[in-house]
Amino acid sequence: MKRFVTIVAVIAILAIVKSFYAQTPTPSHADTLSIVKTEAQVNASDVASLSKTEQIKQGIVRFYSFSSFNNVETGNLIMIVVGLIFIFLAIKYGYEPLLLIPIGMGIIIGNIPFMQNADQEIGIYEHGSTLNYLYQGVIRGIYPPLIFLGIGALTDFSSLISNPRLMLLGAAAQIGIFCTFLGAQYLGFTFAESGAIGIIGGADGPTAIFLTSKVAPHFIGPIAIAAYSYMALVPLIQPPIMKLLTTKKERLIRMKPPRAVSQTEKILFPIIGLLLTTFIVPSALPLLGFLFFGNLLKESGVTKRLAITASNSMIDIVTIVLGLTVGASTQASVFLTSQSIMIFALGAISFAVATAGGVLFAKFMNLFLSKENKINPLIGNAGVSAVPNSARVSQMEGLKADPSNHLLMHAMAPNVAGVIGSAVAAGILLSFLM
Repeated sequence: MKRFVTIVAVIAILAIVKSFYAQTPTPSHADTLSIVKTEAQVNASDVASLSKTEQIKQGIVRFYSFSSFNNVETGNLIMIVVGLIFIFLAIKYGYEPLLLIPIGMGIIIGNIPFMQNADQEIGIYEHGSTLNYLYQGVIRGIYPPLIFLGIGALTDFSSLISNPRLMLLGAAAQIGIFCTFLGAQYLGFTFAESGAIGIIGGADGPTAIFLTSKVAPHFIGPIAIAAYSYMALVPLIQPPIMKLLTTKKERLIRMKPPRAVSQTEKILFPIIGLLLTTFIVPSALPLLGFLFFGNLLKESGVTKRLAITASNSMIDIVTIVLGLTVGASTQASVFLTSQSIMIFALGAISFAVATAGGVLFAKFMNLFLSKENKINPLIGNAGVSAVPNSARVSQMEGLKADPSNHLLMHAMAPNVAGVIGSAVAAGILLSFLM
């Protein structure tokens, strides 16, 4: 009852203010800004000449002009609802909460209405604002390599080292990127924009942000939100595709346990991997260099403190700032466009094609493998680099077919290969588009 009375009281106060304000013609944003600037030039004697009633009235008019109630648009309300949905999905269903809660809150923050061009330094696109300074790490591609450093320090490449042929599944899943590139071209996007949209299929938010910041920075908001959304919805999107493309017999395939990997192999892998990949696509060096550096910190055995910092405190801080600023970049005036809708549609297609590419390539590989070495095609979906969500989906779908068939360790191989593959694909596109 108290809450109801409070809400009614607030509405009544706003109604009174609105009716009082309505007695004076409501100026446009530009007119109000002009009035405010003019009033700032009024000297003390002019102010003193006004009656107290007039001063109070002008103060209320000025206050209301700057408030969100006077500047709100339908688009702002729509985006605030979107932000609330992100937060709801993260809390209620556990969909990537470490990403969706910062992004959801960022969407809400970025769509709180305020008077534009009033030199308040509030919005993320207003030079000098706090959000704008933090956003520089996104548009200048600073945050993604730091995320990759943390991912490298968290990742165990043993499953890939023990069965390197599974790297092909990670490569096959990148077909979604290049197919969507062609689709975006067909819809009228430029080469650079098409490349940025296609990278959504890699299901790697940092990679998508890194490439987009270089070739199509005006699309960072829609592309980043699409990439992270599909990463969070992996458990919903991938299973139907996996079931559609596999038979019951294929889902029951048992794979040989991965062999033990020596510490020497673990140490050599990031060094050799760095040299091989960056010599082919040096444009991906900021991502791959930090990824393999982080992994070396983990596996060397002598930099435990650095590895712990990179994989915990640092990656958490960067994730918070990255998610918040990416969310805040979705101001309704910038985000709610027909192009954003097309980006989300193409992103969904890209992600579906990437998933199908990994599964179908696993089936293709089985044509040339002996019975004891066959691959369960359910791990093909893990070729997208949504680590470790897509590998968990492989595990869950495998257990549904056979409760005793555990595929997680096998699926981690194409999953981590997908991380490398998406970064390489981004480097290829970057070299091609710059």
